[in-house]
Amino acid sequence: MDSSSLREGEVIASSEFAGSLPRCLGHFATGVAVVTYETAAFEPRGLTVNSFTSVSLDPPLVLICLNKRARAIEHLPRVPFAVNVLGADQRHLAWHFAGKASDARPIWRRVGDVPLLEQSLAWMTCLPWSNHEAGDHVILIGHVQEFGVGQQDPLCFYRGTAT
Repeated sequence: MDSSSLREGEVIASSEFAGSLPRCLGHFATGVAVVTYETAAFEPRGLTVNSFTSVSLDPPLVLICLNKRARAIEHLPRVPFAVNVLGADQRHLAWHFAGKASDARPIWRRVGDVPLLEQSLAWMTCLPWSNHEAGDHVILIGHVQEFGVGQQDPLCFYRGTAT
């Protein structure tokens, strides 16, 4: 069952819910970001997220949602991290950090102790502020320390496709 076969007011049976909900949620266009951090061995790492938003301006807080099965959960939410908002020409990085086959070779730079991706549309470094269990995810709230912006067009994610 998909959204095109639903009539107004119709309820999806629980057996179909798990498969139908992601398709429904995919109709909400989002930006694409890569959260970067450093491992205990001082290696830069990252993961692609589209669950990212501003929480507060005073103090400056942002949030990301991490799947509890993601390898990054071992490091985040205990270490400083950066949110790298991707530009339209950085689709290859989105797929690379999502674990898809790619020949992408990230170009790293640092702001303080935090690894960043070179030439992101926007970036912000964060210190962990708090985290909250939420079903199969953890909501990580970061306190923004520094930020910067670029001028290119954004990379967007809509119905399973990055454009």
